[in-house]
Order: sequence, then structure tokens, then C-alpha cells
Amino acid sequence: MTQLFRSLIFVPGNNQRFLEKAKNLQADIVCFDLEDSVPDNEKINARKLIRSALKSRKSYTSSIFVRTNSPSSGKVPSDLKEIIQHGIDGIVIPKVNNIQEMKKIEKILSKLEKTRKIKPLQIIPSIESTEGVVNAYNIASFGKRISAMVFGVFDLLNDLGVEYTKDSEGAQYSRRKIPIDGRAAGIPVIDAIWQDLKDSKGLERDCKIGKSLGYSGKSIIHPDQISVVHKLFHPNKSEILWAEKVCKVYSESTKKGKGATTVDGKMIDEVHFKQAKALLELVK
Repeated sequence: MTQLFRSLIFVPGNNQRFLEKAKNLQADIVCFDLEDSVPDNEKINARKLIRSALKSRKSYTSSIFVRTNSPSSGKVPSDLKEIIQHGIDGIVIPKVNNIQEMKKIEKILSKLEKTRKIKPLQIIPSIESTEGVVNAYNIASFGKRISAMVFGVFDLLNDLGVEYTKDSEGAQYSRRKIPIDGRAAGIPVIDAIWQDLKDSKGLERDCKIGKSLGYSGKSIIHPDQISVVHKLFHPNKSEILWAEKVCKVYSESTKKGKGATTVDGKMIDEVHFKQAKALLELVK
């Protein structure tokens, strides 16, 4: 993957002002939220506002994802029906427990993409339960759509019956396991949020721990956290080498009048080339 996954910021889907401000955010992924940050009585309004925001896709500089409600909520079909359109790059599915849930969602998604003539979207499953932790590798390797995976600590702690503290040991095994499962499946993994917005030192320390465990980036909840996260989750050597190879091979392909080509057996096109070029410019 040449896309960067250093930062994924959640933006409440029912807040028009925040959706507008998100146009100028420098996070790698801006994720319009339909789940935790949106009360039940605001879900319908949030879907409408997100649908409207996606029509202004060109005004946003980041990749645009939408976090649906959880599979167990029963709201995912309605979420997808309202938000799947041109302008969206992918969806984040929270609280994924197993691949059976993924199969049901992909079936709905594929049908909507075909009907609305949209290219296959990326999926980022979020692991937030004990069952999800156990099944993390299977979820991560579900299919080509899976571009990354997220670790969600708060619901996991609730599932374990453990109270959250900054130094909590309750989710340490899970936090270490998830990036291993993701990397084994060939995808990057994004670490959980840092909740205390006033504790920037704590955020920095938590990022360093996450990076040492193999995470590619961090979920965030406020724009002020972006710069700290980006500083600490700088592209690594393998990502840089991959981007250099993509740029070289794709440039040679276009000189021959060809479009999409392959690098190490993986298909790449203009989108991958642009992402690779952006990564190299960032490194410079």
C-alpha cells in the first residue's frame, strides 16, 4: 500500500460545521462518523449531512471514509444505502467480531456499487471486542478490499469488564496481537485513540508505544493531535522503498502508452502513483 495510514480522524456526521472544517484537515484519512459520536435520534440527519458533504469531495484534501454503525446494531444496511456514492473512498466498520459479519456487509456493498456504478471501496474493520481480537487475522485477510485495520480499546475494555486508565494493563495483550495479525495479512494497522486532549505528552508517549508495537498510525479525535501523530508515525524504510518502486514502474508503463501495471504482483494505477509520489514528497 502506498496510501498513508498515520492518522484517521473521526468527524461527527451530524455536525455541519465540523464537516465543513474537515475540508482543511491534514489527516491522512478523514472519517465521517455515524456511530459513537452521533446520538440515535441524530443518525438520519447525520446520513443526510454526510451524503451532502460527499458531493463536495474535491474540496477535501484527505482520503474520505465513513464509519458506519456496528454490525450488531442492525443499522448498517440503512447507513450504506444512504452514503454509498461517488466521492467516498471507503468505509470503517466498527466492532467487527467475525468474517460472517463482513460477508453480509460486503454483499450489500457490492450490490450498491454495481447499481450506482462505483468502483470497489476500501474497507477498514475495527477490532473492539474479545471475539474480534480472537478472529483478527481472519478479518484482516478477508479480501482485497481490506486496506487497513483499526484497534478500538474502549469497547474492548468494556467487553473484558476492565475500567480504563491511562496506564491500564487490561488490553495489553490485544494491543500487541492486533498489529501482528494485520501485518501477517499484509495490511497496516491503526492504533486506538488517546482520549485526554489536554495531555499532549501522554499522546506522544502513547504514539511511541504504538509504533514500537508495529502500528502504522493512530486514530484521533481532535485536529490538534494530527501534528504530533504525523511527527511520530513518519513513513518507514519499506514504505519509502515501495513508493519509489511504484513511481519508477508506473512512469515506465505510461511512457509505453500503458495505464495500470503491476509491482511485485500487485496491481497499481494512477491513484497508487499519486499516493506514492505524495509519500516521497513528504519524506523530502
